[in-house]
Amino acid sequence: MEISASGRLEVRITASDVGKRVSVRRLGEPGAPGEKFTDTVGVLTSWDDGVLLITRKSGETVRIAESSLVAGKIVPAAPARRRGPATSYEELARVAARAWRPVESERLGEWELRAAGGFTRRANSVLPLGDPGLPLDEALSAVRRWYGERGLPAYVQTATGAEGAQEQLCVELERRGWVREVTAELWIGAPAPVADRDPGSGVVLSRTADEAWLARYRRKGVSEVALKVLGSGPSVWFATVPGAPGRAPAAIGRCVVDGRWVSFAAVEVDPEQRRRGLATAVMAALARQALDEGASAAWLQVETDNAGARALYAGMGFAAHHAYHHYREPDPQPGTPGARRS
Repeated sequence: MEISASGRLEVRITASDVGKRVSVRRLGEPGAPGEKFTDTVGVLTSWDDGVLLITRKSGETVRIAESSLVAGKIVPAAPARRRGPATSYEELARVAARAWRPVESERLGEWELRAAGGFTRRANSVLPLGDPGLPLDEALSAVRRWYGERGLPAYVQTATGAEGAQEQLCVELERRGWVREVTAELWIGAPAPVADRDPGSGVVLSRTADEAWLARYRRKGVSEVALKVLGSGPSVWFATVPGAPGRAPAAIGRCVVDGRWVSFAAVEVDPEQRRRGLATAVMAALARQALDEGASAAWLQVETDNAGARALYAGMGFAAHHAYHHYREPDPQPGTPGARRS
């Protein structure tokens, strides 16, 4: 907190600091149990009518009454990281987009509208990196028309918790009734330590996802569109640990090598064979392949409630870089143009 020369706490932020990363201390609610003061760190996304909105790294928005503030200051937008490769949100967002390409895309200014027949939100959502070239309401109307023409709900993918992320856009979407359906995190690390963890014996690598690999993949009934998405990316590899005769593989995984980056995804293990190191073996084999192709940094995505995966990746040296979210368009009012039946 900011402390004056006299030793008193001071509020050194104003409404003109909207969009900046701040740290504030406020008085607790009168009569409420707990600490007298509460600290909040995040991006100041609004300061209107005596109320501040601060969006935390997780994407949670905290409402704070201006009258309850006792201290506040601007903090560095990108605090130093103790581990993981140096990178920006924009670099990671573009690398992640190249690793999971839609079958159709169109530009709206600097936004990218992506569609793939509804296979995963990532391939069927807007990636808003920059200015759409229109006022926000007009841009969102254009987004809804584009997805409506394809029989798809409109989604916008946003991020919080990193310099250059979209806390402000999250707040504006929520004000307009867009609903956050999914929050996950993008973690970063180094492939070399992963490659050293297991000799990888028994892991088979292929450039294509064959029937055996797909039999273990959690998304059943994979269509031709889905196969195109799975096979997209600069240098794609699929890993398989064969199972017993006549059974699906014991474990699978996928990676995409893109310059200095490698992504890990679709790491899945037969529930009957978990805790035997198969996920580690799959990732180690993929990491060695990525190192052979010149990768020196790695990223992966993990859901916030997947405790097992988070423990596995943390043990491999990965750490969260930012959170990302998918916002779904508001349901149209019955009888309005563009209303779709479920």
